Amino acid sequence: MTQALQTGDKAPDFTLPSDGSGEVSLKDYSGQTVVLYFYPKDDTPGCTKEAIAFSEHLDQFRKAGAVILGVSPDTAAKHDKFKAKHELSVTLLADEDTAVCEAYGVWKEKNMYGRKFMGVERSTFLIGPDGKIIESWRKVRVPGHVEAVLEAAKAAG
Repeated sequence: MTQALQTGDKAPDFTLPSDGSGEVSLKDYSGQTVVLYFYPKDDTPGCTKEAIAFSEHLDQFRKAGAVILGVSPDTAAKHDKFKAKHELSVTLLADEDTAVCEAYGVWKEKNMYGRKFMGVERSTFLIGPDGKIIESWRKVRVPGHVEAVLEAAKAAG
């Protein structure tokens, strides 16, 4: 079980396949503010609303000097379909073996209708240009979340 990341901790580096057949490493964004958000599954209601909200605010995040990376255990091919279907503009990363989810402490036991299973706890990390965590949000509720992250990104910039 990984220790929960705290404000001021160095964000664990990673390299993951991305939508559009690319590959993204956290170190690619050294010197920039990164919004790293973890979500359970493409094309589910909450995850779709969150991805659309981040996409709609992408220009404002860019003005604040921040990039947005979304991570789920879905495949890059699934991310491509999800992006096309909902006209998403954020970069989505495929963490199929959940190693990055585990490194960030968001791979948790969940309980739905009495059934226990492992899954992603919707979480967001704001990572500063120095690679350290500025702020984190756990057990995220989608309404108003993107706006709260945007305010924190503006304050960090």
